Amino acid sequence: MISINNISIHFTGDELFRDISFIVNDKDRIGLTGKNGAGKTTLLKIIAGLQQADTGSIAIPSGQKIGYLPQEKNFFGTQTVYEEAKKAFAEVLQLDAERKKLTQSLEERTDYHSDDYLKLCERLTYIEDRFLLIGGATMEADVEKILCGLGFKREEFDRPINTFSNGWQMRIELTKLLLQRPDLLLMDEPTNHLDIESIRWLEEYMENFSGAVILVSHDRAFLDNVTTRTIEISLGKIYDYKAGYSDYLLMRQERQDSQMAAFSNQQQQIAQIERFIDRFRYKSTKAKQVQSRVKMLDKLDKVEVDLQDKTSIHFRFPQAPPSGKIIFEAEALGKKYDEKWVLQNLNFMIIRGERIAYVGRNGEGKTTLARMLVGDLDYTTGILKRGHQVTIGYYPQNPEALLDMDKTVFQTIDDVAVGDMRTKTKNLLGSFLFAGDALDKKVKVLSGGEKARLALAKLLLFPVNMLVLDEPTNHLDMRSKDILKSALLQFDGTVVIVSHDRDFLTGLTTKTLEFRDRKIFEHIGDVSVFLEHRNLEHLKALEETAKAKQTENRETSQNKLDYEQRKQLEREKRKISSQVEKCETEIERIESEMKKLDAILANPTDYQEQIEIYKQYSVLKQQLEDETLQWETWSEKLEKMS
Repeated sequence: MISINNISIHFTGDELFRDISFIVNDKDRIGLTGKNGAGKTTLLKIIAGLQQADTGSIAIPSGQKIGYLPQEKNFFGTQTVYEEAKKAFAEVLQLDAERKKLTQSLEERTDYHSDDYLKLCERLTYIEDRFLLIGGATMEADVEKILCGLGFKREEFDRPINTFSNGWQMRIELTKLLLQRPDLLLMDEPTNHLDIESIRWLEEYMENFSGAVILVSHDRAFLDNVTTRTIEISLGKIYDYKAGYSDYLLMRQERQDSQMAAFSNQQQQIAQIERFIDRFRYKSTKAKQVQSRVKMLDKLDKVEVDLQDKTSIHFRFPQAPPSGKIIFEAEALGKKYDEKWVLQNLNFMIIRGERIAYVGRNGEGKTTLARMLVGDLDYTTGILKRGHQVTIGYYPQNPEALLDMDKTVFQTIDDVAVGDMRTKTKNLLGSFLFAGDALDKKVKVLSGGEKARLALAKLLLFPVNMLVLDEPTNHLDMRSKDILKSALLQFDGTVVIVSHDRDFLTGLTTKTLEFRDRKIFEHIGDVSVFLEHRNLEHLKALEETAKAKQTENRETSQNKLDYEQRKQLEREKRKISSQVEKCETEIERIESEMKKLDAILANPTDYQEQIEIYKQYSVLKQQLEDETLQWETWSEKLEKMS
């Protein structure tokens, strides 16, 4: 159990949150929610120990481990995917190295009865037990399982991590965190770098995760499927709900409705009391009643209504100019990077008014095709025809590509606005929550959410009849996503959206294109139709792969069994080797005693004494035979085990 006690923090004079406290219980599944800029990421960093609060403390039990996945991270090095993932097993690898060193040392030593030798044996036993406890025996299987679950192909395990995009590198970082099995896992927007199938795998993995989880996400479906508790940060306070995201929204509304009803009733009561006081204030016959009501007002516990930050963006896309019926037509379209084909032999048509979702694993060509549509990337083979009078607005996966970091917010819009839009610049920026001093902020100091809003604002400067949006929801809060979705539903042009956000896509698109194996597969309907279809395919795949999975499980079990057998064998070998050495020592002692008696018998003295020596010699001879037989038995066993 981890306790957050009276945490407060300020930025440039503004209070982000004040005196917030809550407890994280074992196996909690907490969704941390609130508007962009509410302080969610800051709170995660404070709990992770990466940032200090102005006041308050975090109480973490001794020995508990916290894992933190940031939104973004810079990666360096040329190690392979598999090598980087295995870093999660730092303790396992250290124990394995020590185990090998101790085993070699024990094999070379001969002081089997010394205290040092026994201590080494005890240390080796502890290491082997600890090695098994923290997953050493299944390390390789666990690494492969999580890497594959998060979308890596086995042939990619040996690729250097610096040959992958930042999104794929973040998946490696998530892999390491899951393999470390922390007591508390903190995740900041983990789905930003995952495709739909990987998100669903992560949801299933979280069901059996043994630790507690606090996550920040704007993926409503992911929150509903993973979390059972929601903590909202709003206007510097927190509100704790024992429910997932959708239920939290209902509970929050019920709480606010109840507060408003109680507040309204109390205001009516106060008004009645004040009217009585004003009416009879100067009548001596009513003085006692007036004083009673004054005291009643002073003692009244005032009902307060929790303030809610309801500021949000509001906009609509301009009316789409007319265009031809066919927006795009492709024949045998293909694209390759160096010698690797990403897309091959695509044939499709985009019709005016269609709203199309591009879904599939990362790296399958969704962004590549989107960039080819807007003319940002050349294709390798085939034909791609743009329709008559088609004009395109493009929102890239990285919105910073549309922005000049050294310009101010106002300059970003004003420098490209033309005609009537020049006079509406401030109004446009105001609708995206940029007003007052925020207009003079440099773009480079904006948060990820603010940059996303500014890039969206640029899309409204010129009327277009086709929108191509690549992961537009990555940095938007829930309310902004809902408003964007509403604006797209009202847009009368054509829309192509690359997204992994199931809640955002549901009900928005009319067609879903799945990218797989360098091809596209069409599903009529929104993303829910696609997911249902993939579930059916998955059931068929289960039938085909059941035997393979059983074989894999048997191999894993056999590997574990083999390890246990090797461990037991080494113990037996050490015991038998000790017995062999013990016999050899005893044989040397007996032979030495017999040599002394041989010397005495070579020069006989008293007859009676000679008889006694013969008796001793006979006893030693029998002992020698017994020890030699024992030595032969143990030596034969040791030879068979080698």
